[in-house]
Amino acid sequence: MDKLSGLLAFVRAAERGSFVAAGRELAVSASAVGKAVAKLEEELGVRLMHRSTRSVQLTEEGRQFHERCRRILEDLDDARAQLSQTVASPRGRLRVSAPIVGHHLLMPLLPGFLSAYPEVELDLVFTDRTVDLIEESVDVVIRSGELPDSRLVSRPLSAFRLLLCASPAYLADRPAPKTVAELQAHVAVRFRHPNTGKLLDWPLPPGSQDMNARLRTVLACNNIEALKSAALRGAGIACMPDFLVRDELADGRLQEVLAGQVCMSGRFNALWATSRQLSPKVRAFVDWLAGAL
Repeated sequence: MDKLSGLLAFVRAAERGSFVAAGRELAVSASAVGKAVAKLEEELGVRLMHRSTRSVQLTEEGRQFHERCRRILEDLDDARAQLSQTVASPRGRLRVSAPIVGHHLLMPLLPGFLSAYPEVELDLVFTDRTVDLIEESVDVVIRSGELPDSRLVSRPLSAFRLLLCASPAYLADRPAPKTVAELQAHVAVRFRHPNTGKLLDWPLPPGSQDMNARLRTVLACNNIEALKSAALRGAGIACMPDFLVRDELADGRLQEVLAGQVCMSGRFNALWATSRQLSPKVRAFVDWLAGAL
């Protein structure tokens, strides 16, 4: 046996506690396993195993060596699996979760992805609830904000900016605020976090955040699309991401207020569960989004 085969024989014998069982798994004789282990001990100058007629047991040096060898063989298996996956065609069902507002970013791009990867079947879940990828069998989730879950791997996708805006109908009844202090003369429609129940603070300048507590909120909801609808109908000033209201700002249905005075940006990230092997369909989808966005 060569050196790699010798390491494999040693690891299997240690795990099975028997040269016979290790030989059966490796499709070689028990004698061949024993000779490979003996040669390894000779090369290392240390005894790795105590032998008896019925079983083998690791010495203290053998236990330490076994742990290192096991990791080496696992890394080799991973390298082989990764290489095979890089040439495999992405296929199968891909379950993706994104915030409700995320369809503004995703839907224009997905036909191109499906055309490039026709064997992938997308299953989209749009929700503002925090989704547990592992518990709910989701392959990829799109999120913004804090990323505290250490079980997940993340990749940045697209940046966005939060801004304040209102409809011309609303601003026709009162002058647009020119300073943060003038917000007290206005009414607000605000987003309520579906997970925490807290109102989203507006990204006001440093030293002005206490204004959030003084805003006269006339409407709050946990759906950003409904919030935009309320703003379009003149219910008040709303804080929304720029990509959500890009068309409405361009055609004048909404107007930005306090431009340059709000100071918060965010970023969408793609997240997937930590694993030893990243499937081709997940890799293809994340790479596609990162490039397109």
